[in-house]
Amino acid sequence: MMITLADVQKAAKTLEGVAYKTGLVYNTTLSEMSGNHVYLKMENLQRTGSFKLRGAYNKIAGLRQEEKDKGVIASSAGNHAQGVALAATVFGIRSTIVMPKHAPLSKITATRQYGADVVLHGDIYDQAYEEAKRIQAETGATFIHPFNDPQVMAGQGTIALEILADLPDVEVVVVPIGGGGLIAGIAVALKSLRPGVKIIGVQAKNMPSMAESAARGKLITVDGTPTIADGIAVKTPGELTFEIVRRYVDDVVTVDEDEIAGAILLLLERAKAVAEGAGAAPVAAVLHRLSGYQNRKMAVVLSGGNIDVNFLSRTIDKGLVKNGRKIFLHTIIPDKPGTLWRLLQLIAGSGANVLAVTHSRETLDVPLGSARVELELETADADQARAIRELLEEHCYRVQLQ
Repeated sequence: MMITLADVQKAAKTLEGVAYKTGLVYNTTLSEMSGNHVYLKMENLQRTGSFKLRGAYNKIAGLRQEEKDKGVIASSAGNHAQGVALAATVFGIRSTIVMPKHAPLSKITATRQYGADVVLHGDIYDQAYEEAKRIQAETGATFIHPFNDPQVMAGQGTIALEILADLPDVEVVVVPIGGGGLIAGIAVALKSLRPGVKIIGVQAKNMPSMAESAARGKLITVDGTPTIADGIAVKTPGELTFEIVRRYVDDVVTVDEDEIAGAILLLLERAKAVAEGAGAAPVAAVLHRLSGYQNRKMAVVLSGGNIDVNFLSRTIDKGLVKNGRKIFLHTIIPDKPGTLWRLLQLIAGSGANVLAVTHSRETLDVPLGSARVELELETADADQARAIRELLEEHCYRVQLQ
């Protein structure tokens, strides 16, 4: 059941005219910050917004006609769902996708628009998977596994061929890991053609199933906790993918939620690229976990860009607060004419921009004759935020940050 370079090369031919050959784009900011020569593999610009179309299409293209007649079924947190839905629609096949109940609304809507029947079940991927297998037993549809399938892995591995075509002397490739299908396909192709290339897998610290499995040398199921990188939140890696990771992947690292959120914001501002949590995880690793690599040509797989816009807004806000570019503070002032004006004049003089002001007298923690003022401020950086607090305290305001 292990895949070979020939399987990946065959998949590349199958995907001709279907999957985009996405760009491998040099990024100056990430290169300067990491001390390497960083190139982003822009799979967030792939059809359906992620790399998943590659594996799903390759698998469905290889089905026998009697299998196609019975339709296909899959379980997914969103990206695999869209890949299967589009691939099935191209072949005129009925598709059913089971997604976790809390999958991003944008991914649910897109999956339906690509032509699939969507069933919402469970809180995490693994519960959706069990429901999909139950439905498959009833209907006889072909199950399209999101990662633990040789043809799916071979399809994902075509990314490696494109990286080598654009950057033949690449030295390090950084790839997100959920169940392991993407990194397995990439690793087989890369190590077959360039054995010296270092392959680094990246998981969310909140769901480190492959990292734990690799460390212990056996498959481990991890309950974990929710992560903004929902696309790689898998409790148990695949048996097939795990064996390939053990054989070919040089290291697996984890990144935390703040690091992922910061990477999403950085990519927006500096690379003008929208990445979901799973897609941004490798960038977070380059910035925070791979300091041992210096002056290397490094390809970073930006695996997907399907992030809900409301969630993206919250992520941006969190990143701005963490970087000191937005602050929330409150203080108590005398409830007299002109006191709010004087407070705002101080802040205006500091160069900060006032985004919102809430002025209230009725809360229980506010003494009679006083008012509570809550401020949302836009600041240049953490130094300016600190200077504003010190300025207000110098003028006898008792300030608390929220």
